[in-house]
Amino acid sequence: MKKILIIYTGGTIGMMHHHKKKTLVPLNFSQITNHIPELKHIKCKIHFHSWKNPIDSSNVDITFWQELAMVIQKNYSKHDGFVILHGTDTMAYSASALSFMLENLSKPVILTGSQVPLGAIRNDARRNIITAMEIAAGNVLIPEVCIYFNNQLFRGNRSEKYSSSKFDAFHSLNYPALVEAGVKIEFHKEAIAKTNAKKKFTVHTSLDNNIAVVKIFPGMPHSLLLQVIKTTGLKAIVLEAFGSGNAPTEEIFTGYLNHAIRNGILVVDISQCSGGSVELGKYETSAHLKKIGVISGGDMTTEATITKLMFLFGQNFSSQKVKSLMTKNLRGEISV
Repeated sequence: MKKILIIYTGGTIGMMHHHKKKTLVPLNFSQITNHIPELKHIKCKIHFHSWKNPIDSSNVDITFWQELAMVIQKNYSKHDGFVILHGTDTMAYSASALSFMLENLSKPVILTGSQVPLGAIRNDARRNIITAMEIAAGNVLIPEVCIYFNNQLFRGNRSEKYSSSKFDAFHSLNYPALVEAGVKIEFHKEAIAKTNAKKKFTVHTSLDNNIAVVKIFPGMPHSLLLQVIKTTGLKAIVLEAFGSGNAPTEEIFTGYLNHAIRNGILVVDISQCSGGSVELGKYETSAHLKKIGVISGGDMTTEATITKLMFLFGQNFSSQKVKSLMTKNLRGEISV
């Protein structure tokens, strides 16, 4: 029998209605099979790890990711898979961060959550937990960090939350679903990452958050970009540009970016469009960016771009090496 570790970190999925307090309170996940008796029918042994103080996912930070990675590392040899119960708001960020932190992964790490608490009469929590557990304990190996939500399993660093009210809250527009769960669970094996058991599983906990995100908008004050560039210790700017990576061509705007690049700050261009992909030089409005040394983020999500930069700078790589690795596929996060 496979052994699966459920890690409860917080979020809507683990809340129950307290009849006396008239509020939602975290349930005791050591008794999860009392709340979801269907789990007893999955052919696996279930173990639990709960955060001492469960958090709202809006409070997720680097320390949280480091602690989560260490829990997986500590339990890696004792378990065949991991299901992480997590709030939806920053789930795509956590999945992306973990994908880089967990190198040579050979076991499934599946994040799931819900839009409605487990204690509600009509909820999506029960179904998401059950199916995530079935996939983690199944015969098809998925050796990567994933998000399971509303009948679909996505590669974690390709996922985005796009709805705060629908049960299908996540999508992956630039990479196909790994699994679709209908009457039967259908595995798309061609999309699932391959693993090399000979390579040693390694956990990286060093991250550098000296990253800024600038979303371009029509009429944006140039002084706003300048203030970001002046941030002490800044190492990279994620530039959310229009369409396929386009941006204003005004000399002052280009000049500020050029100044940042010449002073060692990396500028990575990604698309504001969900499912967009950057092609620097395709239009005149991106050729000037390519000329001054802006890096193309290809079809990476904002979440993947930010956490990839945090991971690479956390390894104390030079700016030149980080620049080179940003355009390379490390964990399936970018199409090359």
